[in-house]
Amino acid sequence: MHKSHILSTQEYAPFYESYFQLNQENNIIQAMLNSEKELISMLLSISEEDFNYAYEQGKWTIKELMQHIIDNERVFGYRAMRFSRNDFTELPDYNEKETIPYSNANNRTKKEIIDEFIAVRKSSIALFSSFSKEMLLKKGIASKNYISVRALGYLISGHQRHHQNILKERYLELL
Repeated sequence: MHKSHILSTQEYAPFYESYFQLNQENNIIQAMLNSEKELISMLLSISEEDFNYAYEQGKWTIKELMQHIIDNERVFGYRAMRFSRNDFTELPDYNEKETIPYSNANNRTKKEIIDEFIAVRKSSIALFSSFSKEMLLKKGIASKNYISVRALGYLISGHQRHHQNILKERYLELL
């Protein structure tokens, strides 16, 4: 089942649509669990050395790509937590292109990055499991656009799957 059967287009900005279409699940927690399993399986097939690979000069290494997934999941979860608890303060943009160079990702091991991803995903699952149906429908403004708590939950796995596809198509095909 595609996202469009679950979310109302009033819950998110149109540019997120492609991320939501990558989720077949009609349950946020199941989408998080399934996408985590898919990514971990893919990551375990990549050597420690290849985690330092970038498919082109100026592009992120696999380590940096993973750090981007982790960082964005934290941002999406923070936004969801704020909105779910009736804090509707408008939240600013998040510019990953400016933050990844300072992430220290390339000085970390494959295991450290995978372990951090698993820890952050467990935290996201715990957070979204705590939300009532009413909390999931609350909306706030982040990056100058309305988004619901529920949409942020699906965005976590959709964003991850988007970058997982890039990993498969642009990185692993060239290794």
